[in-house]
Amino acid sequence: MDTLISGIDAALNEQVIERNGTRVLALSPNDATNIEALLPQLQTLVARARPIYGGVLLRGFDALGASGFDRLVTSFGQPTLTYEFGSTPRSKIEKGVYSSTEYPADQWIDQHNEQSYTLSWPASIWFYCDIAAEQGGATPIADSRRVYERLDPALRRRFADKQVMYVRNYGNGLDLPWQQVFGTEERDEVEQYCRANRIDYEWLDDGEALRTRQVCQSELRHPVTGETVWFNQAHLFHISNLPLAVQEALLEVVDDDRLPRNTFFGDGTPIDAAMLDEIRAVYRDTMLSFDWQAADTLILDNLLMSHGRAPFAGKRRVLVAMTA
Repeated sequence: MDTLISGIDAALNEQVIERNGTRVLALSPNDATNIEALLPQLQTLVARARPIYGGVLLRGFDALGASGFDRLVTSFGQPTLTYEFGSTPRSKIEKGVYSSTEYPADQWIDQHNEQSYTLSWPASIWFYCDIAAEQGGATPIADSRRVYERLDPALRRRFADKQVMYVRNYGNGLDLPWQQVFGTEERDEVEQYCRANRIDYEWLDDGEALRTRQVCQSELRHPVTGETVWFNQAHLFHISNLPLAVQEALLEVVDDDRLPRNTFFGDGTPIDAAMLDEIRAVYRDTMLSFDWQAADTLILDNLLMSHGRAPFAGKRRVLVAMTA
């Protein structure tokens, strides 16, 4: 295809990074520069590139830090979002900026579109590499269009017909407490949120624990490109995503209905583990991974591109922001 930069600004270089059918456009300055000096050009290029590639990497610019990252995100004109109804531990760093998921460094985080386990999600997710890990720590991505295309059509139809039910248990010491997930100590506020978002809820253990069920989409049609994307976290929430030893340990201490999280078809019937293995395999075969460099910024269309996290060694600090 023709270069996106042609006729805009010769101060920027473009490079396509591609693997397994997933690609991002990398933009870098010809000379070391503060990113704010090229904001108008970058805003134009990102708007053009986003529906084509699904992701844009800004590399080679001066370091931003958390506050500069927040300013960069908001300069693109969309409001930043809070991390409501979260499924993983994060810390708020500044305004609309959060830490990336705070899981142990030796753990993989599988591919997922942010908050695709809900009925409300960010349109974009931004990552900023404040400190690159000594080893590993990539944020692998996969094009949700290619994932959809490569899945067995019969599997896609089964999920589209039945949708996905997410069952979560909070307050049992095995996952996030409901107070942290909903950002409140008040049960009435939790119930109000659940009713507004079509989430079934059930208080357990005299209100100390909470169980929720929500039926959500398996796929979506992108509002701009019209393309169909695979958009759910059935494979990630399902108990089969845990190592076998962890599954066995969990089931020794809680009953099936008390697992921290699990997925079913929307009618409550079990999802065949072989289907989930196929989904995981397609993600692996579609994944693009590259090492972070300090001061990198990665902008993803959250519907067109999934993301994950590779294990790492050494200190790593990647910041996250989400926009509508």
